[in-house]
Amino acid sequence: MPRAPLWRAIVALVAVAASLYLALTQSPRLGLDLRGGTQIVLETKDSPTVEADADATRRAVEVLRQRVDALGVSEPSLTQAGDRRIIVELPGVQDPREASQVIGRTAQLSVHSVTEQTDRKDSSPPAADGSRTLPDPDRPGGHLKLGPTVLTGEGVKNAEAVLDQQSMNGWYVTLDFRGKAGGDWARVTGEAACAPQGAPERRVAIVLDDKVISAPGVNADVACKTGITGGSTQITGGFDEDEARDLAALVKGGALPVPVDVVEQRTVGPTLGADAIAASTQAALIGLALTALFITVVYRLLGALATLALALYGLMSYAALLAIGATLTLPGLAGFVLAIGMAVDANVLVFERAREEYLGPRAEGAAARARGTAGKSLPKALHTGFAKAWSAVIDSNVTTLLAAGLLFYFATGPVKGFGVTLSIGVLVSMVSAFVVTRVLAETAVRRGFVRRRPRLTGLATTGRVRSLLARREPRIVQHRRRWLGASALLVAVAVAGIALRGLDLGVEFTGGRLVEYSTSKQVDADTARKAVADAGFPRAVVQESGAGDITVRTGELSDAEQQQIKEALAEKGGGRATVERDEQIGPSLGDELRQKALIALGIAVAAQLIYLTVRFRWTFASAAVTAMAHDVLLVVGLFAWLGKTVDSVFLAAVLTVIGYSVNDTVVVFDRIREARRRDPRADLTATANKAVIRTLPRTVNTGMGALFVLAALAVLGGDSLADFSVALIAGVVLGMVSTVSVAVPVAVLLEKRKPKAPRGRPTSERRDRPASPLEARRRQRGTGAVV
Repeated sequence: MPRAPLWRAIVALVAVAASLYLALTQSPRLGLDLRGGTQIVLETKDSPTVEADADATRRAVEVLRQRVDALGVSEPSLTQAGDRRIIVELPGVQDPREASQVIGRTAQLSVHSVTEQTDRKDSSPPAADGSRTLPDPDRPGGHLKLGPTVLTGEGVKNAEAVLDQQSMNGWYVTLDFRGKAGGDWARVTGEAACAPQGAPERRVAIVLDDKVISAPGVNADVACKTGITGGSTQITGGFDEDEARDLAALVKGGALPVPVDVVEQRTVGPTLGADAIAASTQAALIGLALTALFITVVYRLLGALATLALALYGLMSYAALLAIGATLTLPGLAGFVLAIGMAVDANVLVFERAREEYLGPRAEGAAARARGTAGKSLPKALHTGFAKAWSAVIDSNVTTLLAAGLLFYFATGPVKGFGVTLSIGVLVSMVSAFVVTRVLAETAVRRGFVRRRPRLTGLATTGRVRSLLARREPRIVQHRRRWLGASALLVAVAVAGIALRGLDLGVEFTGGRLVEYSTSKQVDADTARKAVADAGFPRAVVQESGAGDITVRTGELSDAEQQQIKEALAEKGGGRATVERDEQIGPSLGDELRQKALIALGIAVAAQLIYLTVRFRWTFASAAVTAMAHDVLLVVGLFAWLGKTVDSVFLAAVLTVIGYSVNDTVVVFDRIREARRRDPRADLTATANKAVIRTLPRTVNTGMGALFVLAALAVLGGDSLADFSVALIAGVVLGMVSTVSVAVPVAVLLEKRKPKAPRGRPTSERRDRPASPLEARRRQRGTGAVV
């Protein structure tokens, strides 16, 4: 075996073995949308004395970590995101009310002497020394005037909830002080002990978050000026077990250095996550089986080997996710499946080009047959196919990676997982196609049994699409004004839908709350709508979703109000109601996400324009971006006319459509560039038309590979992936069509108006001249252009 194929075989074997080892020894880390639980995103705010910078947020994370640990949640996760955001993940927590109350409280604990008892309410803010007036917990309607702050929660060393088993007085919280805080406690209790029995001044107030949680009077046996010594005390207040434990957790965790607000909250039930995994797995298996069958029928032996390579590609992508410790979310799972479908693209690029190289004039119709060119042997044709497909694979994958990278940077929540898995899938697909598939294919075509039966490989047949095009030789590009007119009409319809019907923005972009309820008995939308209106929310949007579930979307909604809606649905004949999904987005975060979505789309367009200008010419780059904008507008217009929700998952679909649209266009442009290098003075329209005809079989075959997977996800993937799949199906179809109807016609028009001065003479005029060794080597290896 030659040295290069040997090294490729070794690399392929090592990659597969390492991937298999990781897959067997490690388990994936599932996101909360797949295993169930609650995610809370907190944002730190400036306090009068502390600025909410990165350091303050880091200290807040440590305080929150102690609080979460005290809650007893299994495998919690707390991470800092940026300077002011904290992401808290609580697996298995289905009712986030208690968690958000404990986590979100600032826990500003302070101890004050009581100076006076009054009935007058004073709403003025606390003085600089901490003096204030607060309601008396032991006397409804009464208030206590408090003196300066004596000590804070920072002086508390430990706090523990204890059940009084001797006197049976219920639960209380013990406090152990550190350092001089014990002396401060003795001093304030000693001063209170000097007041007469029953006087307000004999009480000591313990304040938590501007609320007096306990104001006990000092016992008669405490000596004046001596106080309670020993460095510990007890807080009593008629607590039950949960209240005592929560208070102990807050005090022990300490005070947050800065206040925090809940800007996002998501809850997913375990049943919904398990159903999503099962549905996505079923859709993936069916879609990939259809894709494998399709490429096997089209490319026969090489198609079967490509199917084996795709299976190994799936293994390597999965292992890569495990290796980097990525969290697998539901959109990420869809991205993983979609990447496998899109990985067919590189194999089809190679096989179609190898088919052309092998068939020679038979692949190009009557004009080529008249020239009498000859085809190549199977191994040489396959080698040339891999060599000349490389630049196309690089260009098309870079455009997809640009979109995936923007998605990872700008998206939030589970949608980030889509950007991660799509990026990994694209990178691994190049290894799969140019290492694994190449080793298998080159080994097969060198076998004598295969070389004697070239039709077995699939390269010796032109294929139905190519045969049809070769017979008719249609003049597609010559009718470019008709194509552009039809595309402009479709864009006008899409814009009309956006203007007349508007976009139904999801809670991620508008702020608010979306809750999906599952009821033990069937409840129709009208009944549910009336129940929600009777509960005090007449403006809420109530819809059916999934298998009889009810989705309620409204503006700001507290946890108590959400519970009220749940009870109303149960009372209206729904039996027992459970929360399957709960998403809450604050208005500030909604505005931020909406701005980020627009920025992401703008950067995506600019990045594609710059990259394609560098790789081709500004005329081709402008044409590709025009086709991309055409595809995005039509997908958005489709959702406007259908009234479907535009949310972060839709944004993921649109950015994927951008990458796919440019991917398809680049392949055609690369073929035009190759032809113009051979003959710069050839008619551009004829050159472009020939490029479209030659690459159309590849466009159809790769599009079918992706559509099989997307169709299966749309039908079997459930509500969570249905709209996502519909958007991508529309994008894939439009991407295939817009390359012919928009990108190539616009490129031809711009090139004719702003032509590039030809360099040198056509290849045919130089053919008889002796070439340099470098030129001879370049001709032997090919131009690097693609199908």
